[in-house]
Amino acid sequence: MLPTSVERKLVARKVIIDCDPGIDDAIALCMALFDPSLDVLAITATEGCVDADRSTKNLQLILEHLDPPRYPRLGEASPAETRPAVDTRYLHGDNGLGNADFGEVPELHHRHSSAKLIADTVRSFPGEVTIIAIGPLTNIASAFQRDPSLVSQVDQIIMMGGSLNGIGNITAAAEFNMYYDPASAQSVFRSRTTKTLIPLDVTSQVSFGMDLLEKIPNSTTRVGRLLKQILPFFFNAFHQRLAQESILLNDAVAFLAATHPEIFTTEPLHGDVETIGELTRGVTVFDRRPHPDVRANMAVAVDINADAARECVVNALLRAGKAS
Repeated sequence: MLPTSVERKLVARKVIIDCDPGIDDAIALCMALFDPSLDVLAITATEGCVDADRSTKNLQLILEHLDPPRYPRLGEASPAETRPAVDTRYLHGDNGLGNADFGEVPELHHRHSSAKLIADTVRSFPGEVTIIAIGPLTNIASAFQRDPSLVSQVDQIIMMGGSLNGIGNITAAAEFNMYYDPASAQSVFRSRTTKTLIPLDVTSQVSFGMDLLEKIPNSTTRVGRLLKQILPFFFNAFHQRLAQESILLNDAVAFLAATHPEIFTTEPLHGDVETIGELTRGVTVFDRRPHPDVRANMAVAVDINADAARECVVNALLRAGKAS
């Protein structure tokens, strides 16, 4: 058996989760909000697989449905400046959550932009906060632009995105998060922060079959009810639109880099993002020459223990179910 989070770390790790709540983001949030090894200070919405308004609403819906023991502060998404024409409804549904009806949420009385909330939270705990970015990097780039001193105050950034092998999932060569806002991605890549990137070719090694529906918490729990409403749509979408019998939970797998880094193999590499080009927008470029002329600026996951990752995801969801 893998060690539990409490056994690995007695002091809760302060984190901000920056996400564009689609289905796999929602699963990552289920894992994070009930993990005793994490102190989720804030969750910030970013535009991506859903627009800015829907992203913020989905975050509220997920939090209200799960009702975690400790509520984090919520950040409101802002539209990306150069939003591309992408449509992920075929994969995540019209509302980003598998068309499940979670009702309406009240308007937030005290709205905080995600970028400002990131900046305020990091300044409150300098050197202690890990940012887990599982959506486009718009908010983090904006926070750094707003206050350049934040760069030295972030503990580290864990990012889901990019591709080592040059095979994308939104274009032939680009992964979705990088493609959606490549300028922000480039800015964060080039920042003088400690960074770990979990690229698409690593997260795609971890697939989940239909038996996942039998392993997750039952519908008597808040987590179970949420998962039972959104996961069937995801399986149907992968089957009908992608001709795949199993699903990928890229964001949930990347999230594991914060709680189970031992299951990843990483290499220090210099990474950058192409911001222009008819065919290359959002393409991640890594200098893997034997003698590169630039220094590594991040740790990049190059492999993963897929069986351990699946076990970690299921165990995290079961723990969340017991706590909800």
